Amino acid sequence: MLAAACASSGKAGSAVDSGSKRLHAIVTERQYDAGGGPSAYRGGGAYYLSFEVEDGDKTVHYRFPVTREQYSRYPEGTAVTLVILDEQLRDIRPAQD
Repeated sequence: MLAAACASSGKAGSAVDSGSKRLHAIVTERQYDAGGGPSAYRGGGAYYLSFEVEDGDKTVHYRFPVTREQYSRYPEGTAVTLVILDEQLRDIRPAQD
């Protein structure tokens, strides 16, 4: 259920990040899915963050699975920079003003 929309952004400059997108975003929602299975009792489950990105006159929404640490670190309203490669989230960083 990964939903991602296309958005234009500048490309990163290094060969390591070649082809990645860096997007300035706002965390709009945090979701936890316990899964309902036996692993839910052992702390299993999936964490998701939803983001909103302004792309010209459009607003683009992304939703990605994240780690528990990322889920805890970035509450709703937090400004972040997303690093996306092949439509998959590779990194979340606090926004640099």
